[in-house]
Amino acid sequence: MSSPDTKKEHLNFENRQMKVCVATCNRADYSKLAPIMFCLRDDPLMELRVVVMGTHLIDDYGSTYRMIQQDGFEVDGYLHTIVRGEDEAAMAESVGLALVKLPDVLVRLKPDLLIVHGDRFDALSLATCAALMNIRILHIEGGEVSGTIDDSIRHSISKLAHYHACCTDRARRRLLSMCEDNDRILLSGCPTYDKLLSCNVRNHDNVLARWAQGAKPKDYIVALQHPVTTNIKDSLKMFELMLDAVLDFGVVTVVLFPNIDAGSKEMTRTIRQRGLEHNKNFSLCKHIPYDQFIILMANAGCLIGNSSAGIREAGAFGTPVINLGKRQIGREAGANVLHVKDADTKSKILHAINLQYQKQFPSSHIYGDGHACQRIMKFIHTIKSDLDKPIQKAFIFPPMRDTVSQDIDHILEIQSALAVDLGGTNLRVAIVGQQGEILHKMTEPTPGTNEERMDVLMRLLVESASKAVELNCRILGIGISTGGRVNPYDGVVLHSTEILEGWNSIDLRTPISSKLHLPVWVDNDGNCAALGEKKFGKGLGSEDFITLIVGTGIGGGIFLNNELVHGANFCAAELGHISVCMDGPDCTCGSSGCVESYASGLALQREAKKLHDADELIVPGVHLTDGEELTAKHVIQAAQLGNKKAEKVVERACEALGSAICTLLHTVNPSHIILCGHLAPHYVDGVREVIQRRALPSAANNIQVMVSDLEEPALLGAASIVLEFATRRIY
Repeated sequence: MSSPDTKKEHLNFENRQMKVCVATCNRADYSKLAPIMFCLRDDPLMELRVVVMGTHLIDDYGSTYRMIQQDGFEVDGYLHTIVRGEDEAAMAESVGLALVKLPDVLVRLKPDLLIVHGDRFDALSLATCAALMNIRILHIEGGEVSGTIDDSIRHSISKLAHYHACCTDRARRRLLSMCEDNDRILLSGCPTYDKLLSCNVRNHDNVLARWAQGAKPKDYIVALQHPVTTNIKDSLKMFELMLDAVLDFGVVTVVLFPNIDAGSKEMTRTIRQRGLEHNKNFSLCKHIPYDQFIILMANAGCLIGNSSAGIREAGAFGTPVINLGKRQIGREAGANVLHVKDADTKSKILHAINLQYQKQFPSSHIYGDGHACQRIMKFIHTIKSDLDKPIQKAFIFPPMRDTVSQDIDHILEIQSALAVDLGGTNLRVAIVGQQGEILHKMTEPTPGTNEERMDVLMRLLVESASKAVELNCRILGIGISTGGRVNPYDGVVLHSTEILEGWNSIDLRTPISSKLHLPVWVDNDGNCAALGEKKFGKGLGSEDFITLIVGTGIGGGIFLNNELVHGANFCAAELGHISVCMDGPDCTCGSSGCVESYASGLALQREAKKLHDADELIVPGVHLTDGEELTAKHVIQAAQLGNKKAEKVVERACEALGSAICTLLHTVNPSHIILCGHLAPHYVDGVREVIQRRALPSAANNIQVMVSDLEEPALLGAASIVLEFATRRIY
């Protein structure tokens, strides 16, 4: 196969029209983009594509798409991208909605270049989408600073953009400091100045009659204020004070409704509450065509609010401006601008109006000289010659010293978790690797008081952390499995039974995390056993299963639809306290007839003592040394050796446990029941028999009851929390 003719491809780029897409989102950005759009439309080497979105298509904001149509532009796509609500969530949802809709349009139009303006959230959607689709981006008005969330959005767009047309030398230098390529930055000036400086602002009679109630030049105020999304509460208060001040000042005031940012709905409500639509001195406007707005602003006695128009456009005419608050505070401004940073009283704002109203300042051309579009078009033609070059942009970082070495030990370290299983009998701490291998384990009897438990736990954790260094293990965090009802979100043991007496309202996360400087996760031992089975055991790959721990007590965990069930009050899966008899033995929870009172290690120990006291436990083969404590193993051993009364104890335990499992089968219908703990092998056959006898056939026929293969399911489950979350978040 012959290689592609790159010279021919280059000629194709040179000879064909360049497809340039201009996407406009609102009345403000169209005023900046329209002069460029006219130039693109008139250039025979350019093919203009137009996408209209955002507030252009909303009636409350003037349905300003009509002015694009009136300017004679053919629109290639209308996108409804605004989620109403005018709050922070609606802004974020609007960005997401635009990202969903834009790809189809850009795939259809196949632009060589997308022109994006400014710092609005809509523009961020455009730049993100184009960057991900490998479409070159020209950002207009990057590098500026206004002092609000707009800065973050503007600079984000600049980082996504491949080319920049900025308005001032200071903006250009900011882009350079952001590591943008000087060869791709054009100091063009603001496109609106091309129109501003050619507009006959003395031809004002019709404009003032329509929008300013026929007021004479310099005899009215223009008020234009937007919400500050990073401080909505204060910006609303400032807006109220501004309206009160202009009401007291008592001259004709043209109020433009705010943009669609979070807080604008409340601003509009404030206008309505003050009855301004019925006040003869007020003219309320959703939208004023830009050429008329220029005339209105140029002839105003002053402009008040926090719009960029007061900083940028008003300076071209020397119109007095009162900028309220810290929005726009970072922009370069002329002598005509008076800042009132802390506009926290009506009297302060009123004083500013008295200072500025009807003053005349010299015009300033900080943002342009009337030739921006000419420069931008020349710049776009140079971009056209780059179309056959790789699109990947380069960042020009300042010189920095090379890294002198690499830490191979970090690469070779074993990523591990410190796992804790704090049960009624023993307290275990282990170092667990990513595959569930227990690399080191320490075990001590569980102390009787909370203070002693915490002391032993801290000591074992510190010793294990030191051991991890010897074993070349990188500890990612600490997972704790404990008896009792646990709030896993706060890492607090809320309440426990008598098995862990007094183990209530215990904050485990805070002291342990502070001591070892590691993240800490805490959950109930039954839930941890289920987590261990899910990651390392017989629950792997199963979406719906139940784990039952039968040890000193009885607990468990439930997985439904691949999610661990905690319950509304973290009391789900207290399986040991399912009632199986109305008048059964007393349970450690304070009730009676719970399955734990029949089938737990403590229950079997109780029955072993009764048999022993009646001299009915010991049969040949059962050995009990002097001073040895009776436990569940003795009654099980006796049953296995033919002790009929011991057999009945074990059978009753299997019946109770099987009955409890039948309740679970009929309630949540799992695919697996996994029995854990040292008693599980002795119960599994009896439980299966009870299920076949007691459960509904549809539940009994498909259920798999099995014994866990894991030596330490709760311990491994505690480790799995760390390994799942820490590795996902950090590495």
